[in-house]
Amino acid sequence: MTENRYVLVTAAYNEEAFIETTIRSVVEQTHRPERWIIVSDGSTDRTVEIVQEFATRHAFIELVQITEDHARNFAAQVNAINAGVTKLQHLQYDFIGNLDADVSFDRDYFARLLLKFQDNSRLGLGGGFIYDKCSDGNFRRRTWNSVNSVAHAVQLFRRVCFEVTEAYLPLPYGGPDSHAETTARMKGWEVESFPDLVVFHHRPTGSAGGVLKGLLRQGKMDYSLGYLPLFEILKLAFRMSSKPYVVGAVTRLAGFVGSYWRGDKHAVTPEFMNFLRSEQKRKLRELLPMLASWDLKKICKTKTTAVR
Repeated sequence: MTENRYVLVTAAYNEEAFIETTIRSVVEQTHRPERWIIVSDGSTDRTVEIVQEFATRHAFIELVQITEDHARNFAAQVNAINAGVTKLQHLQYDFIGNLDADVSFDRDYFARLLLKFQDNSRLGLGGGFIYDKCSDGNFRRRTWNSVNSVAHAVQLFRRVCFEVTEAYLPLPYGGPDSHAETTARMKGWEVESFPDLVVFHHRPTGSAGGVLKGLLRQGKMDYSLGYLPLFEILKLAFRMSSKPYVVGAVTRLAGFVGSYWRGDKHAVTPEFMNFLRSEQKRKLRELLPMLASWDLKKICKTKTTAVR
């Protein structure tokens, strides 16, 4: 697999509870990365100690520490990732991936994912389906997994796609993953997530800062990216099957409506917003006839690929 050389970057802040599991998953891969830059973004727990322990035993792991004081926000996470990307510029590689510090997967995950890229030369961004850890200790498939979207936790880019999209962009309310994959499509690349590649997410989304606080922020994020209001409403309606059900959907909608009411500035270029809205209009045209005829069975089959 000489043409399937890949590198990884992980931004970690106080991840002592999960990062060892993630590191072991990568170390045990049948096809390891050429280099893995793990950026400790001011961690105050045992994150650095854990990473250093593995780095001394595995030469492909490199620890980078950010010690300067800075605001703890979503831009900080992206800046940490980009600091790691900078450390890779002198290397020869074909793929570059962002990997969250709280995931795990089977030993052949990357080998199988790279074969997907090998089979499709237009695939610019790929990854697996996320399974979140629930309160009962079991992992359940995330309801909004979509074959047309790749979760931030496991985004792997073809290098040329990564460079042309200039991923990742610091955004005030997050969403660098959504921005990256939409930009990839705008530049003519295909984006695909594969249901047969399972990724275990050990910390449910939003739990670090509170579920409702996270949902409010996500509503602001959708507005900042330029989402159409009708598309946002339908998206949240489909996500009401996930906890905290109605309260969660209303909270996220409140974040969106609040930004809309204030006339907040969008965080993206007009070109990006126009492309995103053209995609959403196309998806709405596909969904609205089903809604009008109440073809619920067909809607349920379509929702995870259309409303994203």
